[in-house]
Amino acid sequence: MTAMKQYRIKPGKAVSLDDYDPDDTGGYDDKHDLKKKTEKLVVRLGELQELLYAEHEHKVLIALQGMDTSGKDGTVRHVMEGFNPQGVRVASFKKPTEPELERDYLWRVHAQVPAKGEVVVFNRSHYEDVLVVRVHDLVPETRWRQRYAQINEFERMLTENGTVILKFFLHISRDEQKKRLEERISDPTKRWKFQHGDIEERKLWNDYQKAYEDALERTSTKWAPWYIVPANAKWYRNHLVATVIADALADLKMKYPEPDLAGVIVE
Repeated sequence: MTAMKQYRIKPGKAVSLDDYDPDDTGGYDDKHDLKKKTEKLVVRLGELQELLYAEHEHKVLIALQGMDTSGKDGTVRHVMEGFNPQGVRVASFKKPTEPELERDYLWRVHAQVPAKGEVVVFNRSHYEDVLVVRVHDLVPETRWRQRYAQINEFERMLTENGTVILKFFLHISRDEQKKRLEERISDPTKRWKFQHGDIEERKLWNDYQKAYEDALERTSTKWAPWYIVPANAKWYRNHLVATVIADALADLKMKYPEPDLAGVIVE
């Protein structure tokens, strides 16, 4: 875990995304060698997730945030491919429905948090309510600024009740986003992902960067840390996220429960 601490945001630390290189690969030059290591790590993750499900004590919440094309879907697909579907869910928070708008903004989020033995991945999360909401001026500034403290307390409550929270900001450059958007348009197998709104959101790049900086700075806590993941190199992104999750699961010191075999006879 020590090598990953450089990507973990210390509570209260001022965050400037310009200080984090999205091309960083942690000193690894041979991506094929690291991919092999990641493959082994993914197998280990599958074993740890099975143990988590069997022990049925802990809960794990993984939040993935990032600009469009930053690789949220790809991270889920590559890092968690060894997970047993029985013990994992992916939840995504898009534009709120009318019933959701009638309630507080965390109501729909709380309904999706993990149960005992479960891993839940938020592919976009409650942080949209201090990101999109802020950039598009959907609520008054006084209201979205209150949400940093509210989110911190919400996450504290979850951790005090047995939930491990890991939050990853997938950090790509503006040039890399342009490249990936162009690939979506030109590749028939990716074209379905493209939406005209992606271009409009791209025009707000600087506003989103500032919103992310404030969110990372104000909501990276001891109990629910943020990791800024350099994500231009997908292979390094996958390795870093897999390493952090595997280390966090291993730290739980989980054990398989002892079955009650009293009186059991196999004939």
